[in-house]
Amino acid sequence: MPDALRPGTRPSALAVGYDPDALDPQLLQALCLIALGYLIGSLPMGVIVARITGGVDPRTVGSGRTGGTNALRAMGPRRALTVGLLDVAKGALPVLIALWAGAVAGVAALTGVAAVLGAWRSVWLRFGGGRGVATGVGGMLAVSVPVVLLALPVFVGVIWRTRFVSLGSLLGTGAGAIVSVVFVVLGWLDAGWLLYTIPAVAIVWVAHSDNIGRLLAGTERRIGTPREPQAESDGAALSEAGGPPPGAPGH
Repeated sequence: MPDALRPGTRPSALAVGYDPDALDPQLLQALCLIALGYLIGSLPMGVIVARITGGVDPRTVGSGRTGGTNALRAMGPRRALTVGLLDVAKGALPVLIALWAGAVAGVAALTGVAAVLGAWRSVWLRFGGGRGVATGVGGMLAVSVPVVLLALPVFVGVIWRTRFVSLGSLLGTGAGAIVSVVFVVLGWLDAGWLLYTIPAVAIVWVAHSDNIGRLLAGTERRIGTPREPQAESDGAALSEAGGPPPGAPGH
């Protein structure tokens, strides 16, 4: 009898086509879902809307970011609203797909994190993009609508009082993370979802590092404050890769 077929002997891959190092099906599913989440999150909705509607490419205006705030500067409120809603959708969709596929909370959470990462560092824009706020909100809506509803007043209230969109985004997402932790402690949310909220908020905050620096320095631009001409020319000089010019103000 061949050694490969003797009782208690581990069959070789060459003998019976068995690969002892093959990926576990659940691990393979998780990797595919995370990759899908990143690709969906990477879709640059600001650029897509601009090209479909004939609007101004947001990468050539203001901060050079592709999210809703800069789309507002580039294309006006109606198109910016469309961009914002699409960004929310591309955050929610990967999480919903993961749940539909039967993934556990932790895997669905990491799929959502990948979408936020893609929104910030899009493979389609040579790793430029937005700041991931709307995409992060979309993912959180798929996780827990109450968390978003409780964090929303912080986001809106800070912007209303200070006219800093960046500060509202930072404190609003931070509030969402705190609420999600409280929900987990109270047993209202699976602890696995913290694998979404904490990393996603961390990505948003890192993406706002330039804004944080300007907020601390007192040079961050408020809503309605005219941009200096030099900053506009810097924005117009952005390459096809996207992303803000060094030190350019704006969200």
